[in-house]
Amino acid sequence: MARSQEYEARIQQLNWPDLKKLWVAICEGQTPDWPDGRAFEYLILRAFQLNGVEIRWPFSVKLNKEIVEQIDGTVYVGGLSCLIECKDSREAKSIEVISKLRNQLLRRHGAAIGLVFSRNGYTGPALTLAQFVAPQTILLWNGEEIAHCLARETFAEALILKYRRHIEQGIADYDIRVEEIV
Repeated sequence: MARSQEYEARIQQLNWPDLKKLWVAICEGQTPDWPDGRAFEYLILRAFQLNGVEIRWPFSVKLNKEIVEQIDGTVYVGGLSCLIECKDSREAKSIEVISKLRNQLLRRHGAAIGLVFSRNGYTGPALTLAQFVAPQTILLWNGEEIAHCLARETFAEALILKYRRHIEQGIADYDIRVEEIV
């Protein structure tokens, strides 16, 4: 069995309480059975899946038999088609992650949006850049929001809220914790 299939099988055995425990382990750097960053990617996708959302696990995109992109996954919810990028690192993410996802979105239908999940947030320049990547939409999620969504088991609803606030206010990093998700 390929490694990615092993990860999929392993994460699909987890329910909400298990994901919450895995999140704590990720934050503590205690995921020895997972390669760096992989547990975080699969946790995010599994959380959306538990909300009844259609997902696609991480995959590679080939062009002329060469891998040109590594996609951390996709989610399809409420009419939104989203490319996922997950960054599990000890430091805030810089503009490179936003630029990479923007380039991936440029190759896709204009309705596709990007979601970046960073356990430790973003640098000031990254936050600024995310506001100006139009016509692409990239929504930023930080570790506190991820913990909030895990506690409430509301990833799909949080995505819809974050997207709506982006449409209304043009904020790429709208903090979903300030509103009650219904």
